Parts: sequence; structure tokens; C-alpha cells
Amino acid sequence: MATYISLCRFTQRGIENIKESPARLDRLKEVLPAEGASVRAFYLTMGQYDAVLIFDAKDEATAARVGLALGAHGNVRTETGRAFTEEEYRQLIPAV
Repeated sequence: MATYISLCRFTQRGIENIKESPARLDRLKEVLPAEGASVRAFYLTMGQYDAVLIFDAKDEATAARVGLALGAHGNVRTETGRAFTEEEYRQLIPAV
């Protein structure tokens, strides 16, 4: 499984319905395994982004579906990218 990081910003709708946000996160954690993905971590953040979601997915298509599912309800906008572990990073760097 590959790891992905989603940088999230609440939309106006998401802020208006912020009290429902924990339940939405719980639901996401429940449905992702059936799609071949799982939540690794979630952080509420301060600054440019409101939250960070770290998740694992079996492939890029699955990661794309997760991103689409996050945005489909209109509560957040996301920027998602592939994250490489330190071990993967070291393998990517050519020997000098």
C-alpha cells in the first residue's frame, strides 16, 4: 500500500456544519477499508490548511476515489499527494 497526504480546507458549508465533522471522519474510517484504503492519521491544523489526512491506498485509482469522496459532500477541498517513507526516499536517491 502507498501512503497519501491530503491537505484539507473547510468550505463554508463545512464550517457551518463543523459539529458534524467528527461523525464524518468516523464514517470515512468505516468505509475506506472496503475500497482498499485506510486512515493512518488525522490532524486538525492551524494556518493555511484546516486539517491533514494521512491515508494508505492500494493504488492511485483508489487514492483518487478517496479524494473525490472527500470533496463530493462539499465540506472540504483537498490537495492530495503521494508520500514516500524514509526507506522509499533512500531507494529513490541514486548512489553518488
